[in-house]
Amino acid sequence: MDLIHSKAPKARDFTNCRTRKAGGEVDEVKRRKNRNKSKIRARVEHVFAVIKRLWGFSKVRYRGLVKNAGRAFTALALVSRNRLMAKVRP
Repeated sequence: MDLIHSKAPKARDFTNCRTRKAGGEVDEVKRRKNRNKSKIRARVEHVFAVIKRLWGFSKVRYRGLVKNAGRAFTALALVSRNRLMAKVRP
């Protein structure tokens, strides 16, 4: 966490809190925070799941991180391009 804070001091942690001991429970405040984070994360991850299914990214064979990321970014750019071009044309 110190490395992240040194590189991005305004970054916020949106991971859910877990119990560290067996049989332990998360208190009510942390439980509410976890639920709020999960609601936001679910909205975002559902969008990415749809994009992955539409363009065949549900099972990606290992080509290397750079090639897989390039393929994903190209697909997302093409989707956003259509939206942007519709706004530019009169």
